Amino acid sequence: MTAIPSPHFFPQLTADGSYTFFSQEFDEAFHSCSGAKQEAQKKYIEPCQITQKASQGDTLKLLDICYGLGYNTAAALSAIWSVNPYCHVELIALELDANVPSEAIAHQLLKDWKTPIPELLTTLAETHQVKTPQFSAQLLIGDARSTIQQVEESRFQADGIFLDPFSPTKCPQLWTVEFLAKVSKCLSPQGRLATYSCAAAVRSALILAGLNIGSTQGVGRLAPGTLASLSRLEAYPLSRKEQEHLQTRAAIPYRDPQLCDPGAVICSRRAHLQQTSLLEPSSHWKKRWQREENRDLNPAEANSQKS
Repeated sequence: MTAIPSPHFFPQLTADGSYTFFSQEFDEAFHSCSGAKQEAQKKYIEPCQITQKASQGDTLKLLDICYGLGYNTAAALSAIWSVNPYCHVELIALELDANVPSEAIAHQLLKDWKTPIPELLTTLAETHQVKTPQFSAQLLIGDARSTIQQVEESRFQADGIFLDPFSPTKCPQLWTVEFLAKVSKCLSPQGRLATYSCAAAVRSALILAGLNIGSTQGVGRLAPGTLASLSRLEAYPLSRKEQEHLQTRAAIPYRDPQLCDPGAVICSRRAHLQQTSLLEPSSHWKKRWQREENRDLNPAEANSQKS
């Protein structure tokens, strides 16, 4: 039976020709306007070394946090089966709103991936589980702060974690030290976690959750993403500018001690800590680096930036 698209979800074209949705609840698009499919590949699949891992083993475990339209999972399956058609993929996906993956199917947004990916993810959106010789998957619906505890209790150890909530200011619940500590318990010793965010608060929370962090290449904009692992990440060093950012008030992380506070409470708690902090204000850090970067420009470039 073909799903009927809802009038509440309108596909929006991104620069690489793929589509995304816009969330009225969070007042943000689900993907970068530079390219939804490109973002999945460059921000998640490549940093997590999904292709390399698939070529080295016959089983891969993935945790997709904020599954959304399913692009990160679809891109991962495509990368895995292109190099190892016999690799068995175990997926756990967390999603707040079951309507989002269903609407992606209704609008046929996954149809361009090679079979059997669209068919498998259609079944996942409809029944929330899939079991085939190649693919075992669960889609857990609800607040990820609760469902991540189910994942932790199951002792699932992911080779790759895709951390893809809405931005920290819009959805602080899924960027707190307490939530990311739960997520880190679901990462295998050699696994990798990738996210599009380079926010200092996110990076400091990942460090407090026991992970090493690195910086990944920006996609469609200058801002980089973040890679995290229990192992060292020498190939993804933070720049001096990024390291100093972690010493400012911007790096004070979001906290949610009982994993149940509303976003407004979490933001208010952090704002209070920032106001009373002795750390350098991030505005001072930004101005200092603007001066330093301007000194590195030749006179013509510096004058063009001033004008």
